[in-house]
Amino acid sequence: MSRSINLSLRGQERIFINGAVLRVDRKVTIELLNDATFLLEAHVLQVEQAKTPLRQLYFIAQAMLIDPSNAGQVRQAYDKVEQAILDQTPDRPVVAALAAARDLLNRGRPFEVLRMLRGVFEPEDAPSRPNSNSLTHQVA
Repeated sequence: MSRSINLSLRGQERIFINGAVLRVDRKVTIELLNDATFLLEAHVLQVEQAKTPLRQLYFIAQAMLIDPSNAGQVRQAYDKVEQAILDQTPDRPVVAALAAARDLLNRGRPFEVLRMLRGVFEPEDAPSRPNSNSLTHQVA
């Protein structure tokens, strides 16, 4: 038996669970009793926020998590954007993070890819954004 996890949501907040989008109409606590991959709405990058190549890569990885039925097709876009970034950057920490993200993606861990990518582009936002260590979760 997997451990359970409680999620507290505000009214009208959305959560993405195993490819399904749920919206609650009032403040609620949801208890996940089995394995599930989820993404809280607060950590979803909107298309208009995907202005840099790393954010575009994050957005693509996010699409794989939110809509797993199309992950194969979306993976092709991820590979193209990742290669374009690698062709343009000499930044070793970015190259290392992309290699780690690729390994996680190859192991079917897109939620961890999001955490990895956010860690690469989030420092530039540090004064205005909270730390997102709990970006995504998987009940194990």
